[in-house]
Amino acid sequence: MLRALVRPLERWCPGSRASGDNLLWQSELRPHAGGEYSIAVVQANSRLEDQSQVFTSSSATYVGVYDGHGGPEASRFVNRHLFPHIHKFAKEEGGISPDVIKRAFKETEEDFCHMVQRSLPLKPQMATVGTCCLFGAITNGTLYVANLGDSRAVLGRVVSGVAVAERLSTDHNVAVEEVRKEVKALNPDDSQIVMYIRGVWRIKGIIQVSRSIGDVYLKKPEFYRDPVFQQHGNPIPLRRPAMTAEPSIIVRKLKPQDLFIIFASDGLWEHLSDEAAVEIVLKHPRAGIARRLVRAALEEAAKKREMRYGDMKKIARGVRRHFHDDISVVVVYLDQHKPKNGKLIQQGGITAPSDIYSLRSDEAKQRQLLNVLY
Repeated sequence: MLRALVRPLERWCPGSRASGDNLLWQSELRPHAGGEYSIAVVQANSRLEDQSQVFTSSSATYVGVYDGHGGPEASRFVNRHLFPHIHKFAKEEGGISPDVIKRAFKETEEDFCHMVQRSLPLKPQMATVGTCCLFGAITNGTLYVANLGDSRAVLGRVVSGVAVAERLSTDHNVAVEEVRKEVKALNPDDSQIVMYIRGVWRIKGIIQVSRSIGDVYLKKPEFYRDPVFQQHGNPIPLRRPAMTAEPSIIVRKLKPQDLFIIFASDGLWEHLSDEAAVEIVLKHPRAGIARRLVRAALEEAAKKREMRYGDMKKIARGVRRHFHDDISVVVVYLDQHKPKNGKLIQQGGITAPSDIYSLRSDEAKQRQLLNVLY
């Protein structure tokens, strides 16, 4: 099973250009053991820093959304390593559990830190790369959600005929007062551990999220003393770690009124409330629903700049980051049934392209080649 888990997730899954936007990708609606799911991504950065993936089998569904910062290296690393670690520890312990998830996050973090240490002489900037990490698992009628950072999982359900949006994850962002208190409590002798700069709270004046995979220079005080990193990196004096990789985890038995879950990077939630996103999913067909959420966020981003989305989508990657962030969305429908024959659900997975601009460039080159040949 591990081989089947890893191999499909090492390559991007063919999808389609959406809404004439060369930086927006989506895949068709696909089945999982308890329903269907939809996935879409839009790129804003010069290199796509968001990564996302889904694994399906007859007994479990895994979802991962990884919102990188400082570069794509950490999110791509997690995209390759987290699911295999989850499967390895679940096999050892006889199934998924909070302990399995914590072990997998810890192993992924340690593997990335070791990679950073090995590459430090050649790539000291790798110590400043990190990623938020949102993971979901559905198995045996139970939902597990684990999170580092401010990507978010939101459950759509119906209570007494009324649609309700229930946030399943915790935002680890120092814009939240409770998170600032937590960070300050862990660093009582550092008066500048959280700083308010140009209207935004940031840890050491640098980063908003308090938990992540990576960001080694804000977790390992010894990096400040490393002569290579002092010369070529961005040394920050620390007495103790300013960030952690300890995930918040919730476990919930699924109920008949639970209809779907939206997993998305913070690029979506910057422009849509939990309630607005749930309402969109409830009111529209399943096909292309993740793309519809991305499109709604992009239209809101365009409105804030007093322009139309049709004009904004013509803006090149990199420059487009001034208008919105990379956005990754996975919508998982909960149909509360399992197929009578487990073979109906193909064991494998889908991974969004690691870079949409590069994907489109490759497609254009292939079309040019076909035109020459035929």
